Amino acid sequence: MTETHTSQNEQAGESYSADIYSEDGSIRADFLDRIDAHVQASDVEALADDVSGLHESELGDLIETLESDSRRRFATLLGDRFDFSALTEVDEAVRLDVIDALPNEQIAVALQTLDSDDAVYILEDLEEEDQAEILAQLPFTERIRLRRSLDYPEDSAGRRMQTEFVAVPPYWSVGQTIDYLRDSEDLPHSFAQIFVIDPTFHLVGAIDLDRILRTPRPNKVEEIMHETRHAIPAEMDQEEAAQIFEQYDLLSAAVVDENERLVGILTIDDVVDVIQEEAEEDLKRLGGVGDEELSDTVIETTKSRFLWLLINLGTAVLASAVIGLFDATISEMVALAVLMPIVASMGGNAGTQTMTVAVRALATRDIDIYNASRIIRRELTVGFINGVVFAALIGLVSAVWFSSLSLGGVIAVAMVVNMVCAALAGILIPLLLNRFGADPAIASSVFVTTVTDIVGFFAFLGLAAWWFGI
Repeated sequence: MTETHTSQNEQAGESYSADIYSEDGSIRADFLDRIDAHVQASDVEALADDVSGLHESELGDLIETLESDSRRRFATLLGDRFDFSALTEVDEAVRLDVIDALPNEQIAVALQTLDSDDAVYILEDLEEEDQAEILAQLPFTERIRLRRSLDYPEDSAGRRMQTEFVAVPPYWSVGQTIDYLRDSEDLPHSFAQIFVIDPTFHLVGAIDLDRILRTPRPNKVEEIMHETRHAIPAEMDQEEAAQIFEQYDLLSAAVVDENERLVGILTIDDVVDVIQEEAEEDLKRLGGVGDEELSDTVIETTKSRFLWLLINLGTAVLASAVIGLFDATISEMVALAVLMPIVASMGGNAGTQTMTVAVRALATRDIDIYNASRIIRRELTVGFINGVVFAALIGLVSAVWFSSLSLGGVIAVAMVVNMVCAALAGILIPLLLNRFGADPAIASSVFVTTVTDIVGFFAFLGLAAWWFGI
Protein backbone atom coordinates (compact mmCIF):
# COMPACT_ATOMS: atom_id res chain seq x y z
CA MET A 1 0.00 0.00 0.00
CA THR A 2 2.79 2.43 0.94
CA GLU A 3 4.71 1.81 -2.28
CA THR A 4 1.58 2.39 -4.39
CA HIS A 5 0.81 5.59 -2.54
CA THR A 6 4.36 6.87 -3.00
CA SER A 7 4.34 6.02 -6.68
CA GLN A 8 1.05 7.85 -7.19
CA ASN A 9 2.40 10.91 -5.40
CA GLU A 10 5.53 10.91 -7.53
CA GLN A 11 3.50 10.60 -10.71
CA ALA A 12 1.21 13.39 -9.57
CA GLY A 13 4.22 15.54 -8.73
CA GLU A 14 5.77 14.94 -12.14
CA SER A 15 2.50 15.74 -13.89
CA TYR A 16 1.95 18.81 -11.75
CA SER A 17 5.48 20.16 -12.13
CA ALA A 18 5.39 19.67 -15.91
CA ASP A 19 2.35 21.96 -15.98
CA ILE A 20 4.33 24.99 -14.80
CA TYR A 21 5.81 25.43 -18.29
CA SER A 22 4.13 26.94 -21.31
CA GLU A 23 4.59 25.55 -24.81
CA ASP A 24 7.71 27.67 -25.40
CA GLY A 25 9.39 26.29 -22.27
CA SER A 26 9.00 29.37 -20.07
CA ILE A 27 7.19 29.48 -16.72
CA ARG A 28 3.42 29.83 -17.28
CA ALA A 29 2.21 33.37 -16.61
CA ASP A 30 -0.77 32.27 -14.51
CA PHE A 31 1.43 30.05 -12.31
CA LEU A 32 3.94 32.87 -11.87
CA ASP A 33 1.15 35.31 -10.97
CA ARG A 34 -0.22 32.84 -8.42
CA ILE A 35 3.19 32.40 -6.78
CA ASP A 36 3.73 36.15 -6.75
CA ALA A 37 0.31 36.68 -5.17
CA HIS A 38 1.16 34.17 -2.41
CA VAL A 39 4.43 36.00 -1.80
CA GLN A 40 2.80 39.42 -1.62
CA ALA A 41 0.11 38.09 0.69
CA SER A 42 2.69 36.22 2.83
CA ASP A 43 0.56 33.09 2.43
CA VAL A 44 3.21 30.57 3.46
CA GLU A 45 1.04 27.43 3.35
CA ALA A 46 -0.37 28.13 -0.11
CA LEU A 47 3.13 28.97 -1.37
CA ALA A 48 4.61 25.78 0.08
CA ASP A 49 1.79 23.68 -1.43
CA ASP A 50 2.32 25.15 -4.88
CA VAL A 51 6.09 24.51 -4.97
CA SER A 52 6.30 21.27 -2.98
CA GLY A 53 6.08 19.05 -6.09
CA LEU A 54 8.69 20.93 -8.10
CA HIS A 55 12.03 19.44 -9.07
CA GLU A 56 15.04 21.49 -8.01
CA SER A 57 15.69 22.60 -11.60
CA GLU A 58 12.05 23.71 -11.99
CA LEU A 59 12.24 25.59 -8.70
CA GLY A 60 15.43 27.21 -9.97
CA ASP A 61 13.65 28.36 -13.15
CA LEU A 62 10.86 29.82 -11.02
CA ILE A 63 13.31 31.68 -8.77
CA GLU A 64 15.11 33.16 -11.78
CA THR A 65 11.81 34.34 -13.28
CA LEU A 66 10.68 36.16 -10.14
CA GLU A 67 11.66 39.78 -9.60
CA SER A 68 14.45 40.39 -7.07
CA ASP A 69 12.19 41.53 -4.24
CA SER A 70 9.77 38.66 -4.79
CA ARG A 71 12.46 35.98 -4.94
CA ARG A 72 13.99 37.23 -1.70
CA ARG A 73 10.63 37.19 0.05
CA PHE A 74 9.88 33.81 -1.55
CA ALA A 75 12.94 32.22 0.08
CA THR A 76 12.38 34.00 3.39
CA LEU A 77 8.74 32.95 3.64
CA LEU A 78 9.47 29.28 2.94
CA GLY A 79 12.14 29.26 5.64
CA ASP A 80 13.17 25.68 6.49
CA ARG A 81 10.98 24.38 3.65
CA PHE A 82 13.04 26.20 1.03
CA ASP A 83 14.94 23.68 -1.12
CA PHE A 84 18.54 24.98 -1.24
CA SER A 85 19.47 22.54 -3.99
CA ALA A 86 17.52 24.83 -6.35
CA LEU A 87 20.24 27.46 -5.84
CA THR A 88 22.68 25.25 -7.74
CA GLU A 89 20.44 25.65 -10.82
CA VAL A 90 20.46 29.48 -11.03
CA ASP A 91 22.87 32.20 -12.10
CA GLU A 92 25.45 33.36 -9.58
CA ALA A 93 23.86 36.80 -9.24
CA VAL A 94 20.44 35.27 -8.51
CA ARG A 95 21.96 32.80 -6.03
CA LEU A 96 23.72 35.59 -4.11
CA ASP A 97 20.57 37.71 -4.19
CA VAL A 98 18.61 34.94 -2.46
CA ILE A 99 21.36 34.02 0.00
CA ASP A 100 21.80 37.65 1.06
CA ALA A 101 18.17 37.63 2.22
CA LEU A 102 18.65 34.58 4.47
CA PRO A 103 20.35 34.38 7.87
CA ASN A 104 23.60 32.42 8.04
CA GLU A 105 22.08 30.15 10.67
CA GLN A 106 19.42 28.95 8.19
CA ILE A 107 22.03 28.47 5.47
CA ALA A 108 24.19 26.37 7.81
CA VAL A 109 21.26 24.10 8.66
CA ALA A 110 20.26 23.74 5.00
CA LEU A 111 23.78 22.88 3.82
CA GLN A 112 23.78 19.81 6.05
CA THR A 113 20.95 18.36 3.95
CA LEU A 114 22.85 18.78 0.66
CA ASP A 115 25.53 16.68 -0.98
CA SER A 116 28.95 18.17 -0.35
CA ASP A 117 29.45 19.23 -3.98
CA ASP A 118 26.21 21.24 -3.89
CA ALA A 119 27.13 22.75 -0.52
CA VAL A 120 30.52 23.86 -1.88
CA TYR A 121 28.83 25.28 -4.98
CA ILE A 122 26.78 27.56 -2.74
CA LEU A 123 29.57 28.42 -0.29
CA GLU A 124 32.25 29.29 -2.83
CA ASP A 125 30.52 32.48 -3.98
CA LEU A 126 30.07 33.90 -0.48
CA GLU A 127 32.31 36.43 1.24
CA GLU A 128 35.04 34.84 3.37
CA GLU A 129 33.47 36.25 6.53
CA ASP A 130 30.10 34.63 5.76
CA GLN A 131 31.82 31.38 4.74
CA ALA A 132 33.65 31.23 8.06
CA GLU A 133 30.52 31.98 10.08
CA ILE A 134 28.47 29.30 8.29
CA LEU A 135 31.21 26.66 8.47
CA ALA A 136 31.66 27.30 12.19
CA GLN A 137 28.05 26.20 12.75
CA LEU A 138 28.47 22.85 10.98
CA PRO A 139 29.42 19.53 12.63
CA PHE A 140 33.18 19.00 12.76
CA THR A 141 33.37 16.25 10.11
CA GLU A 142 31.16 18.15 7.67
CA ARG A 143 33.13 21.35 8.26
CA ILE A 144 36.47 19.67 7.53
CA ARG A 145 35.13 18.11 4.32
CA LEU A 146 33.81 21.40 2.98
CA ARG A 147 36.93 23.34 3.98
CA ARG A 148 39.10 20.83 2.14
CA SER A 149 37.03 21.20 -1.03
CA LEU A 150 37.09 25.00 -0.79
CA ASP A 151 40.88 24.93 -0.48
CA TYR A 152 41.20 23.50 -3.98
CA PRO A 153 41.48 25.97 -6.90
CA GLU A 154 38.30 27.35 -8.42
CA ASP A 155 37.09 25.30 -11.41
CA SER A 156 39.17 22.30 -10.32
CA ALA A 157 37.98 18.73 -9.88
CA GLY A 158 38.47 19.15 -6.13
CA ARG A 159 35.88 21.93 -6.08
CA ARG A 160 33.42 19.84 -8.07
CA MET A 161 33.87 16.54 -6.26
CA GLN A 162 31.45 14.96 -3.82
CA THR A 163 33.17 13.92 -0.59
CA GLU A 164 30.50 11.34 0.31
CA PHE A 165 31.51 7.96 -1.08
CA VAL A 166 31.64 4.29 -0.13
CA ALA A 167 35.09 2.80 0.49
CA VAL A 168 35.98 -0.65 1.87
CA PRO A 169 39.25 -2.55 2.50
CA PRO A 170 40.34 -5.25 0.02
CA TYR A 171 40.24 -8.05 2.61
CA TRP A 172 36.49 -7.68 3.26
CA SER A 173 34.17 -10.30 1.83
CA VAL A 174 31.31 -9.45 -0.48
CA GLY A 175 28.94 -10.42 2.33
CA GLN A 176 30.58 -7.96 4.75
CA THR A 177 30.34 -5.24 2.13
CA ILE A 178 26.64 -5.86 1.51
CA ASP A 179 25.92 -5.90 5.25
CA TYR A 180 27.81 -2.63 5.62
CA LEU A 181 25.75 -1.03 2.85
CA ARG A 182 22.52 -2.20 4.50
CA ASP A 183 23.39 -1.17 8.04
CA SER A 184 25.34 2.08 7.60
CA GLU A 185 23.41 5.33 7.92
CA ASP A 186 26.27 7.46 6.62
CA LEU A 187 26.08 6.69 2.90
CA PRO A 188 25.67 8.93 -0.15
CA HIS A 189 22.13 9.39 -1.45
CA SER A 190 23.05 7.44 -4.57
CA PHE A 191 26.21 5.79 -5.89
CA ALA A 192 27.25 3.39 -8.64
CA GLN A 193 30.68 2.30 -7.45
CA ILE A 194 32.38 1.09 -4.28
CA PHE A 195 36.02 2.09 -3.94
CA VAL A 196 38.70 -0.12 -2.42
CA ILE A 197 41.35 1.52 -0.23
CA ASP A 198 44.28 0.42 1.90
CA PRO A 199 44.72 1.45 5.56
CA THR A 200 46.34 4.76 4.51
CA PHE A 201 43.39 5.63 2.25
CA HIS A 202 45.38 5.08 -0.94
CA LEU A 203 43.13 4.07 -3.80
CA VAL A 204 43.55 0.40 -4.71
CA GLY A 205 40.61 -0.28 -6.99
CA ALA A 206 36.85 -0.10 -7.47
CA ILE A 207 33.85 -2.38 -7.84
CA ASP A 208 30.65 -1.69 -9.73
CA LEU A 209 27.49 -2.35 -7.74
CA ASP A 210 26.19 -4.88 -10.25
CA ARG A 211 29.38 -6.93 -9.76
CA ILE A 212 28.77 -6.98 -5.99
CA LEU A 213 25.21 -8.24 -6.49
CA ARG A 214 26.33 -11.02 -8.84
CA THR A 215 29.15 -12.35 -6.63
CA PRO A 216 28.73 -14.96 -3.85
CA ARG A 217 29.02 -13.57 -0.33
CA PRO A 218 32.22 -15.46 0.68
CA ASN A 219 34.33 -14.00 -2.16
CA LYS A 220 36.90 -11.36 -1.21
CA VAL A 221 36.61 -7.79 -2.48
CA GLU A 222 40.19 -7.91 -3.85
CA GLU A 223 39.19 -10.84 -6.07
CA ILE A 224 36.51 -8.93 -7.95
CA MET A 225 37.74 -5.33 -7.88
CA HIS A 226 39.18 -3.67 -10.97
CA GLU A 227 41.86 -1.02 -11.26
CA THR A 228 40.66 2.58 -11.32
CA ARG A 229 42.51 3.55 -14.46
CA HIS A 230 41.00 7.01 -14.67
CA ALA A 231 41.47 8.46 -11.20
CA ILE A 232 41.34 12.25 -11.43
CA PRO A 233 43.79 14.50 -9.54
CA ALA A 234 41.95 16.97 -7.33
CA GLU A 235 43.99 19.85 -8.78
CA MET A 236 43.01 19.01 -12.36
CA ASP A 237 40.94 21.61 -14.20
CA GLN A 238 37.26 20.65 -14.36
CA GLU A 239 37.27 20.92 -18.16
CA GLU A 240 40.07 18.35 -18.42
CA ALA A 241 38.16 16.08 -16.02
CA ALA A 242 35.06 16.40 -18.20
CA GLN A 243 37.09 15.39 -21.25
CA ILE A 244 38.19 12.21 -19.44
CA PHE A 245 34.53 11.39 -18.72
CA GLU A 246 33.66 12.00 -22.35
CA GLN A 247 36.56 9.96 -23.72
CA TYR A 248 36.01 6.90 -21.52
CA ASP A 249 32.21 7.07 -21.09
CA LEU A 250 32.45 7.24 -17.30
CA LEU A 251 29.52 7.54 -14.90
CA SER A 252 31.73 8.36 -11.92
CA ALA A 253 35.44 8.63 -11.17
CA ALA A 254 37.61 8.70 -8.08
CA VAL A 255 39.30 11.98 -7.15
CA VAL A 256 42.71 11.67 -5.49
CA ASP A 257 45.06 14.15 -3.81
CA GLU A 258 48.76 14.63 -4.56
CA ASN A 259 49.57 11.52 -2.49
CA GLU A 260 47.12 9.32 -4.45
CA ARG A 261 44.73 9.15 -1.49
CA LEU A 262 41.01 9.00 -2.20
CA VAL A 263 39.36 12.32 -1.28
CA GLY A 264 36.11 12.27 -3.27
CA ILE A 265 34.29 11.31 -6.45
CA LEU A 266 33.11 13.10 -9.56
CA THR A 267 29.73 12.04 -10.93
CA ILE A 268 28.25 12.39 -14.39
CA ASP A 269 25.56 14.89 -13.33
CA ASP A 270 28.23 17.37 -12.23
CA VAL A 271 30.29 16.72 -15.34
CA VAL A 272 27.29 17.48 -17.58
CA ASP A 273 27.00 20.83 -15.81
CA VAL A 274 30.72 21.45 -16.39
CA ILE A 275 30.43 20.66 -20.11
CA GLN A 276 27.49 23.03 -20.46
CA GLU A 277 29.22 25.79 -18.49
CA GLU A 278 32.43 25.51 -20.51
CA ALA A 279 30.54 25.53 -23.82
CA GLU A 280 28.56 28.61 -22.75
CA GLU A 281 31.75 30.27 -21.55
CA ASP A 282 33.50 29.71 -24.89
CA LEU A 283 30.48 31.00 -26.79
CA LYS A 284 30.30 34.16 -24.67
CA ARG A 285 34.01 34.81 -24.93
CA LEU A 286 33.87 34.51 -28.71
CA GLY A 287 31.36 37.35 -28.55
CA GLY A 288 33.53 39.35 -26.16
CA VAL A 289 31.09 39.32 -23.23
CA GLY A 290 33.15 37.34 -20.69
CA ASP A 291 31.23 35.71 -17.83
CA GLU A 292 28.14 37.88 -18.23
CA GLU A 293 24.79 36.52 -17.03
CA LEU A 294 21.26 37.64 -17.88
CA SER A 295 20.73 38.48 -14.21
CA ASP A 296 23.68 40.93 -14.09
CA THR A 297 22.98 44.60 -13.43
CA VAL A 298 23.31 47.32 -16.08
CA ILE A 299 26.60 48.51 -14.56
CA GLU A 300 28.09 44.99 -14.43
CA THR A 301 27.03 44.28 -18.02
CA THR A 302 28.45 47.59 -19.23
CA LYS A 303 31.80 46.91 -17.56
CA SER A 304 31.89 43.38 -18.97
CA ARG A 305 31.48 44.58 -22.55
CA PHE A 306 33.40 47.86 -22.41
CA LEU A 307 36.98 46.55 -22.77
CA TRP A 308 36.38 44.54 -25.91
CA LEU A 309 34.31 47.30 -27.47
CA LEU A 310 37.24 49.64 -26.80
CA ILE A 311 39.65 47.20 -28.45
CA ASN A 312 37.26 46.86 -31.40
CA LEU A 313 37.21 50.64 -31.70
CA GLY A 314 41.01 50.63 -31.95
CA THR A 315 41.00 47.97 -34.67
CA ALA A 316 38.25 49.81 -36.54
CA VAL A 317 40.38 52.96 -36.50
CA LEU A 318 43.29 50.92 -37.86
CA ALA A 319 41.12 49.61 -40.72
CA SER A 320 39.89 53.13 -41.41
CA ALA A 321 43.51 54.31 -41.59
CA VAL A 322 44.09 51.79 -44.38
CA ILE A 323 41.09 53.22 -46.25
CA GLY A 324 42.53 56.69 -45.70
CA LEU A 325 45.65 55.71 -47.64
CA PHE A 326 43.46 55.41 -50.73
CA ASP A 327 41.20 58.43 -50.29
CA ALA A 328 42.30 59.87 -53.62
CA THR A 329 41.55 56.58 -55.37
CA ILE A 330 38.07 56.41 -53.84
CA SER A 331 37.30 60.03 -54.73
CA GLU A 332 38.19 59.30 -58.37
CA MET A 333 36.10 56.12 -58.50
CA VAL A 334 33.06 56.15 -56.20
CA ALA A 335 32.16 52.56 -57.09
CA LEU A 336 35.07 51.45 -54.90
CA ALA A 337 33.34 52.89 -51.81
CA VAL A 338 30.20 50.96 -52.70
CA LEU A 339 31.97 47.62 -53.18
CA MET A 340 34.76 47.58 -50.59
CA PRO A 341 32.52 46.63 -47.61
CA ILE A 342 31.57 43.45 -49.50
CA VAL A 343 35.17 42.24 -49.63
CA ALA A 344 35.79 42.95 -45.94
CA SER A 345 32.46 41.48 -44.82
CA MET A 346 32.91 38.23 -46.74
CA GLY A 347 36.42 37.84 -45.37
CA GLY A 348 35.23 38.54 -41.84
CA ASN A 349 32.49 35.92 -42.04
CA ALA A 350 34.84 33.31 -43.53
CA GLY A 351 37.44 34.02 -40.85
CA THR A 352 34.86 33.75 -38.08
CA GLN A 353 33.68 30.38 -39.40
CA THR A 354 37.22 28.97 -39.36
CA MET A 355 38.01 30.58 -36.00
CA THR A 356 34.90 29.11 -34.35
CA VAL A 357 35.81 25.60 -35.48
CA ALA A 358 39.43 26.10 -34.38
CA VAL A 359 38.57 27.45 -30.92
CA ARG A 360 36.14 24.64 -30.23
CA ALA A 361 38.63 22.05 -31.47
CA LEU A 362 41.26 23.49 -29.12
CA ALA A 363 38.80 23.36 -26.22
CA THR A 364 38.05 19.69 -26.90
CA ARG A 365 41.70 18.92 -27.73
CA ASP A 366 40.86 17.71 -31.23
CA ILE A 367 43.80 19.73 -32.60
CA ASP A 368 47.34 18.66 -31.72
CA ILE A 369 50.82 18.80 -33.21
CA TYR A 370 50.10 15.72 -35.29
CA ASN A 371 47.08 17.01 -37.20
CA ALA A 372 47.54 20.81 -37.05
CA SER A 373 49.32 21.05 -40.43
CA ARG A 374 46.66 18.91 -42.10
CA ILE A 375 43.87 21.08 -40.70
CA ILE A 376 45.67 24.27 -41.78
CA ARG A 377 45.99 22.92 -45.34
CA ARG A 378 42.32 21.93 -45.32
CA GLU A 379 41.21 25.39 -44.21
CA LEU A 380 43.41 27.08 -46.81
CA THR A 381 41.91 24.88 -49.51
CA VAL A 382 38.37 25.60 -48.33
CA GLY A 383 39.16 29.34 -48.24
CA PHE A 384 40.57 29.25 -51.77
CA ILE A 385 37.61 27.29 -53.21
CA ASN A 386 35.03 29.55 -51.54
CA GLY A 387 37.07 32.57 -52.61
CA VAL A 388 37.03 31.51 -56.26
CA VAL A 389 33.29 30.73 -56.24
CA PHE A 390 32.27 34.00 -54.59
CA ALA A 391 34.84 35.96 -56.60
CA ALA A 392 33.12 34.79 -59.77
CA LEU A 393 29.71 35.79 -58.40
CA ILE A 394 30.67 39.25 -57.12
CA GLY A 395 32.90 39.87 -60.15
CA LEU A 396 29.99 39.23 -62.50
CA VAL A 397 27.58 41.34 -60.42
CA SER A 398 30.05 44.24 -60.21
CA ALA A 399 30.84 44.11 -63.92
CA VAL A 400 27.14 44.33 -64.80
CA TRP A 401 26.32 46.84 -62.04
CA PHE A 402 29.02 49.37 -62.98
CA SER A 403 29.48 48.34 -66.63
CA SER A 404 33.17 47.61 -66.05
CA LEU A 405 34.81 44.23 -66.62
CA SER A 406 38.02 45.57 -65.12
CA LEU A 407 36.29 46.51 -61.86
CA GLY A 408 34.70 43.05 -61.73
CA GLY A 409 38.13 41.47 -62.17
CA VAL A 410 39.69 43.62 -59.45
CA ILE A 411 37.08 42.79 -56.84
CA ALA A 412 37.22 39.09 -57.83
CA VAL A 413 40.98 38.91 -57.22
CA ALA A 414 40.64 40.85 -53.95
CA MET A 415 37.92 38.44 -52.82
CA VAL A 416 40.14 35.40 -53.39
CA VAL A 417 43.05 37.02 -51.56
CA ASN A 418 40.94 38.01 -48.57
CA MET A 419 39.13 34.67 -48.28
CA VAL A 420 42.43 32.78 -48.26
CA CYS A 421 43.90 35.19 -45.68
CA ALA A 422 40.71 34.90 -43.60
CA ALA A 423 40.99 31.11 -43.52
CA LEU A 424 44.66 31.34 -42.57
CA ALA A 425 44.01 33.90 -39.83
CA GLY A 426 41.01 31.95 -38.53
CA ILE A 427 43.12 28.86 -37.85
CA LEU A 428 46.56 30.30 -37.06
CA ILE A 429 45.54 33.05 -34.64
CA PRO A 430 43.74 30.69 -32.19
CA LEU A 431 46.66 28.24 -32.44
CA LEU A 432 49.24 30.94 -31.70
CA LEU A 433 47.23 32.40 -28.83
CA ASN A 434 46.82 28.95 -27.33
CA ARG A 435 50.55 28.27 -27.80
CA PHE A 436 51.48 31.37 -25.79
CA GLY A 437 49.00 30.66 -22.99
CA ALA A 438 46.27 33.15 -23.95
CA ASP A 439 42.63 32.09 -24.16
CA PRO A 440 41.83 31.88 -27.89
CA ALA A 441 38.10 32.12 -27.18
CA ILE A 442 38.55 35.64 -25.77
CA ALA A 443 41.08 37.25 -28.10
CA SER A 444 40.74 35.50 -31.46
CA SER A 445 37.71 37.34 -32.83
CA VAL A 446 39.29 40.80 -32.50
CA PHE A 447 42.51 39.79 -34.26
CA VAL A 448 40.78 37.80 -36.99
CA THR A 449 38.39 40.65 -37.79
CA THR A 450 41.28 43.12 -37.87
CA VAL A 451 43.24 40.95 -40.32
CA THR A 452 40.30 40.42 -42.68
CA ASP A 453 39.33 44.11 -42.66
CA ILE A 454 42.87 45.36 -43.31
CA VAL A 455 43.69 42.73 -45.92
CA GLY A 456 40.31 43.15 -47.62
CA PHE A 457 40.51 46.94 -47.87
CA PHE A 458 44.20 46.95 -48.82
CA ALA A 459 43.85 44.22 -51.45
CA PHE A 460 40.78 45.77 -53.11
CA LEU A 461 41.79 49.42 -53.00
CA GLY A 462 45.46 48.68 -53.73
CA LEU A 463 44.63 46.56 -56.77
CA ALA A 464 42.18 49.20 -58.00
CA ALA A 465 44.75 51.98 -57.62
CA TRP A 466 47.35 49.91 -59.50
CA TRP A 467 45.05 48.64 -62.25
CA PHE A 468 43.31 51.92 -62.99
CA GLY A 469 46.41 54.03 -62.37
CA ILE A 470 44.62 56.33 -59.92
